[in-house]
Amino acid sequence: MTRVGERDLEGMDQARLAAADRAELVEAARECTFLFTDDDGWPAGVTMSHLFHDGVFWLTAVTGRAHVTAAERDPRVGLVISNLGTDLSGRRMVRIRGRATVHRDRATLDAVLPLLARRLQPRDPDRMLRLLDSPRRVLIRVEPVSFPQTHDSRRIAGDGRGGPAPHFSA
Repeated sequence: MTRVGERDLEGMDQARLAAADRAELVEAARECTFLFTDDDGWPAGVTMSHLFHDGVFWLTAVTGRAHVTAAERDPRVGLVISNLGTDLSGRRMVRIRGRATVHRDRATLDAVLPLLARRLQPRDPDRMLRLLDSPRRVLIRVEPVSFPQTHDSRRIAGDGRGGPAPHFSA
């Protein structure tokens, strides 16, 4: 019996991210792809910075942008996060199904924008906060519903590129 990565890359069930590794990825990654359905019913996505805080994702945008309008029209959204641009080893990815809520109220902006500013610009969060706290600013809160796809190449022989079996314990 051969292991995935030694002869093919077809049976990928063993390559799912463990919950702890999923949490590590979400924290390490600074960007995600926000997925929505556009006005014409087509799948669409934009790359955005994100903050994962208290079990939900927070993203920020400006009123009138296509992804804000889409999230208000249909709260079923998705996020895709990979480890590209992080120091995490291997190739890791998670797709998240979520329900979006757009927030414009001052109390939510005051609570979340400083957290986003610290995440996006830890050396000078006050400067970042001044940029973010603009008149048409909104927050998109995405509550995860499920994690239908994940991937962890470290669980595949040769890190998914061919080679010897991994020395990775589940």
